[in-house]
Amino acid sequence: MLDFALPPDLEAPEPPARRDAVRLLAATRDGVTHHAFTDLPALLRPGDLLVFNTSATLPAAVRLDRLAVHFSGPVPSDPDCWLVELRLRTGRASEPYAGGCPGEWFPMPGGATLTLLDRYTPRLWRARLDTDVEPYLRRHGVPIRYGHVRRDQPAAAYQTVFAEALARQDGSGSAEMPSAGRPFTADLVTRLVARGVLLAPLTLHTGVASPEKDEPPYPERYEVPATTAALVNHVRWEGGRVVAVGTTVVRALESAVTGKGFVRAAHGWTSHVVTPDEGVRVVDGLLTGLHEPRSSHLRMLTAIAGEELLERVYAEALAGGYRWHEFGDANLLLPH
Repeated sequence: MLDFALPPDLEAPEPPARRDAVRLLAATRDGVTHHAFTDLPALLRPGDLLVFNTSATLPAAVRLDRLAVHFSGPVPSDPDCWLVELRLRTGRASEPYAGGCPGEWFPMPGGATLTLLDRYTPRLWRARLDTDVEPYLRRHGVPIRYGHVRRDQPAAAYQTVFAEALARQDGSGSAEMPSAGRPFTADLVTRLVARGVLLAPLTLHTGVASPEKDEPPYPERYEVPATTAALVNHVRWEGGRVVAVGTTVVRALESAVTGKGFVRAAHGWTSHVVTPDEGVRVVDGLLTGLHEPRSSHLRMLTAIAGEELLERVYAEALAGGYRWHEFGDANLLLPH
């Protein structure tokens, strides 16, 4: 797995002045090249398909006196239980908290009570809140923020244009922003359409992805609509390229592939993990951010771009001063 030292000054500390005012590092058959994000339409061809995630970002962190509780998502087998991560508050951010025991309960803001049930992973607990979680978070939560972001940002900073345009009515969403879609603006989407690039939605609600941990993803809720499945199959048949906007989109699409290589309408929970050994079956390219050293996402990127090209990309990103994390720069992988 790709490993490197990430200098702290390359961690984006706040959103850019404009959403699309970030850089774009592209790896295509022309090599590794440097662009503004607004150059994206010129890097795609008419007939290519961008698939994006419509999941909104929940204010999934609830702050107590000493601790913060990060709500990750409901438990697949028991939607009344949620996976939560306990974090120790440390000034402007938080760090992993190893405490907690089954049956321990915490008084929460607004008079609610959170009870720990058992550990789901080494860092996540199955827990029960004595009220409906998502409405509670919208009243008492704030967006999850890690130490590289200097100060709290408004909730709108964590929503993509796709979530704003296609907001879900059931109030569900992601614990952390599907950040690959963040640099898009309505104007850029218009320019992509004018270029002849197609766009299609799907939904995958992401859980917490604490940067201190290197672990595979766990089951997440997703939905690939029938219209999106049909468009993916059509574009592939016509020789266009399917480009995922974010690793969440890759996971959802690759979870919806049949044994014959067609995408079908699908929904539910996915545990699918994309690895270099298995590869990808319907995704030709990926627009994503820059990922932490040894993160599980890098295995997916290797499956799409190959190890040699990915090493070149990250060497260029480090040498060129690109910014990491949710408010950082973008990376387009179109190796074929």
